[in-house]
Amino acid sequence: MQTETIWNDIYAKGPQTSSGKPGLALSQFAGPLRPGTALELGCARGDDAVWLARQGWDVTAIDVSSVALGIAARNAEAAGVADRIRFEARDLALSFLEGRFDLVTASFLHSPQDWPRGEVLARAAAAVAPGGHLLIVEHASRAPWSWSPENTRFPTAEDTLASMQLDPEAWAHRCLCPIARIASGPEGQSATVADNILFLKRLA
Repeated sequence: MQTETIWNDIYAKGPQTSSGKPGLALSQFAGPLRPGTALELGCARGDDAVWLARQGWDVTAIDVSSVALGIAARNAEAAGVADRIRFEARDLALSFLEGRFDLVTASFLHSPQDWPRGEVLARAAAAVAPGGHLLIVEHASRAPWSWSPENTRFPTAEDTLASMQLDPEAWAHRCLCPIARIASGPEGQSATVADNILFLKRLA
């Protein structure tokens, strides 16, 4: 099954409106930054893109799912920030966006398919302008409703960083750490889960 088909089915069955709230890590780490240009990889229903636009960022938001992008565009319109967000359909395993950005963010950019995640995150890092920031938020534990097998081994933040093969002299590590949060499931469930945070500043 094609990647777009898989994710269109997931988003078609889920909520069609925005939560109105950004990811906890995004608001914590990007909140103090001076707004500029932002690239969001895997924008889903647009919660983070809308929040960034409200903070003054000019956002390019990417997702492989046309269903998710339709929901995100409607949420941006309802929030009054559609003029600050450009939505684009793209399979990041096949092609990446040209250009450099002051902030590149990827939250829970995982897939139930065999997917070249390390390569995609390396391209994300390459899209950060000098002086800009890269924020990656990833699962570090399994939620009870996850598609992941119960014996799934999740990488540490250090594992993910190593998979990206970045030049250590070109990056300052602002945060490489796990955090705990209360997650909400598709049927209203809740559970405490762990996430990894990689927050890096590009020096050159």
